Amino acid sequence: MSEPKEKNKEDRSRVSGLGQKVLGEIEKLAGIVNADPLAQEEGEFNIEVGELRDDLEDASGRTSGREEK
Repeated sequence: MSEPKEKNKEDRSRVSGLGQKVLGEIEKLAGIVNADPLAQEEGEFNIEVGELRDDLEDASGRTSGREEK
């Protein structure tokens, strides 16, 4: 029964990177609509951070998979 809990934890971490990208897109669009360049830049920053989080999560998953074999 511990496996589903671990898998759920893993799924949540993957959503966090995706979620940050989605929120960044929303913030970027809100900045465009409101003509707020600071909000646009913050949205772009959040998109990049979300992409980096996904990359790090993928890399850490691959590394742990290799160590277990």
